[in-house]
Amino acid sequence: MNQISMHVTRWWWVRHAPVPDTVNIYGQNDVDSDVSDRHVFEALARELPRGAAWFTSNLRRTHQTAEAIIGAMTDRDPASAMRHPVNEFAEQHLGEWQGLNRAEFFAARAHLSHPFWFGPASERAPGGESFDDLYARVTPVIERLSAAHLGRDIVAVTHGGTIKAAIAHALNLSTDAALAFAIDNCSITRLDQLGTGENSLWRVVSINHRPWTGMESIRAASVMA
Repeated sequence: MNQISMHVTRWWWVRHAPVPDTVNIYGQNDVDSDVSDRHVFEALARELPRGAAWFTSNLRRTHQTAEAIIGAMTDRDPASAMRHPVNEFAEQHLGEWQGLNRAEFFAARAHLSHPFWFGPASERAPGGESFDDLYARVTPVIERLSAAHLGRDIVAVTHGGTIKAAIAHALNLSTDAALAFAIDNCSITRLDQLGTGENSLWRVVSINHRPWTGMESIRAASVMA
């Protein structure tokens, strides 16, 4: 246990800023986010570590959110300028559901849908993916990046579905169970990996933490007993 605890890789997952279009389903549509609330980004900038490895998805709403956080840093972090887009961190591809009216979609599927998502984890959107598909593409990349950045902080500005998949991976949950987690826009989910690979352990520091609300900082997590 002591040997594992020497190598703690800290994942700081941040969901992208709100998308102005709240009417339609967007999934992997490359829509913009609203990064006008400077108070939120100043709080994120204070909370997130310096010297971290930064990643986004390939979708521009995550790039815009990362840029807003970095722009709010009073002590600009050179490492943050080296952020890398990761295609596998994109939101679930919702296929033919993308662009549909959100309220009408859920009303028509009230007897079928998962209460917290577009459908059960195993259901594949026509022409798109299931949440299980998203999980299968996200989790190997988490392990790869943990091994590449062993013992470091990793900031990943991604999507609600991606972060739910990361939680499922860390806690060894069923994918349907992971869908029950609330992941608000701009919230921080902190998951620490102790070691790497099959013998690693995961510690949950926070889920859906919103530092602009005045909640206690999570930067210094307590050491594992």
